[in-house]
Amino acid sequence: MYTFLLTLLILDAVVLAIAVLLQSGKGGGLAASFGGASSSSDSVMGTRQAGNLLTKASWWCGGVFLGLAFILQMMSSRGSAPKSVLDKLATPTTPSSAPAGGAAPAAPLTQQPAAPTAPAVPTAPAKQP
Repeated sequence: MYTFLLTLLILDAVVLAIAVLLQSGKGGGLAASFGGASSSSDSVMGTRQAGNLLTKASWWCGGVFLGLAFILQMMSSRGSAPKSVLDKLATPTTPSSAPAGGAAPAAPLTQQPAAPTAPAVPTAPAKQP
């Protein structure tokens, strides 16, 4: 389903690009070449009708493009929240997962504060008589 919608999005993008490029600007453009500069009675589609058709095609293709892009984005989003690396570290270790050889776990990286000690008071040397 995702591949089918992606293919439709690509085809819609191509049709949208063609419709936009064929539209006439201020001075005529490529749309004028389909009906000619003068509106003759035997022409099937005059310049004004080509402009209206291409304008409608641009609007519709743009809307379909946005809709398909939104649907594909919703389909490709994750179904569940990503798992954190920290969750793996928080799980307690069982004896079966202890390293081989009976090695003890590593000591914590933080140092314990030293016990407070009383400051040493200097004493005067005793006088000898």
